[in-house]
Amino acid sequence: MLLTVEKMTCGHCVRSVTDAVRAVDPQAVVDVSLADGTVRIAGEVAAEEAAEAIREQGFTVRVTEA
Repeated sequence: MLLTVEKMTCGHCVRSVTDAVRAVDPQAVVDVSLADGTVRIAGEVAAEEAAEAIREQGFTVRVTEA
């Protein structure tokens, strides 16, 4: 799945997003692109569940591709 995440600017953002996704799916493969503002996730977590976990970290998230 592909999520668009606004206001990711640094390594701390990458870690926060990755940790949020892995909190709901510990086996998820998370690829964060700061340049594109996207997060690609391969795993068992539903797109909206991953998006909500990232929102709880203070980011604005849109599911681009489920």
